[in-house]
Amino acid sequence: MADPLAGIPLASIRVFEAAARLRSFTRAAEELGMTQAAVSWQIKALEGRLGQSLFRRLPREVQPTEGGERLSRAATEAIGLLRRAVSDLTEADEHILSITTLATLATQWLAPRLGAFQVANPGLAVRLDTNPALLDLSRESFDLGIRSGHGEWPGLESQLLMPSVFTPLCSPATAGRLTLSEPGDLLEAPRIGLEKEWAAWFVAAGVASATRAASRLTADNQVLEVAAALGDQGVALASPILFAREIRSGLLVRPFPQTVSFHSGYYLVWPEGRRRSPKIARFRDWLMAQAEADPTVAEARAGSA
Repeated sequence: MADPLAGIPLASIRVFEAAARLRSFTRAAEELGMTQAAVSWQIKALEGRLGQSLFRRLPREVQPTEGGERLSRAATEAIGLLRRAVSDLTEADEHILSITTLATLATQWLAPRLGAFQVANPGLAVRLDTNPALLDLSRESFDLGIRSGHGEWPGLESQLLMPSVFTPLCSPATAGRLTLSEPGDLLEAPRIGLEKEWAAWFVAAGVASATRAASRLTADNQVLEVAAALGDQGVALASPILFAREIRSGLLVRPFPQTVSFHSGYYLVWPEGRRRSPKIARFRDWLMAQAEADPTVAEARAGSA
């Protein structure tokens, strides 16, 4: 049987994949460093070889035909596999481990432990990124990510790192000013964080009330909200795992044991097909061992079981 790919240049497939993904010959040309005319010529040549149209040309964009959609999905997957294979074979790439993660988890839990990993792996430099955007690891230059959710993302494999639990935290001075003998006492306390999250915690703590004071402050990550709590501004809803050092040192008080979860946990993720990459495997095994050895993680796992 004749090879259906015979005579079809890989460059044409690459151009087609970009145009289908971006829905634009112009944007594909910009991404690939080509002219729009060159992209159009490559697409026409590919359509000629296949004997069918791959795009509907509209005034402001192009849309893949039914056949174009099928070819686009396969082309994107194939190019992603090729990109990862080339990356894994590049010696320089094996000396840099790029990780994208959540800012609070990076600051409070991961960064203080990374020194031990680098001592054990002196030939591997770690690049840590805390961009809040949900990056596409199959296309971006990152090897691993740590994400919050339920463990299912297209094109990624995942492993649960730790549960996601939240509990009230405040400074000793704030705890001393307030009467906190039962969870319901927090209804009228100065609170930090989103009201819908506090409402969920009150339900988890068995507190049913339609009247409660509004939160005084919200921020876009836990570090900022807990910083406000450390400054005696109120009670924050935050992770007892990520702020375990502050709790142990007495900087923060945990007035009640009840916790609430907004998703199943924090997951270590990597692109499909890269499980066996030596640097990914080394970091994954080390990170999971760190989580296993953390007593606050074990406590949270027991509480959410």
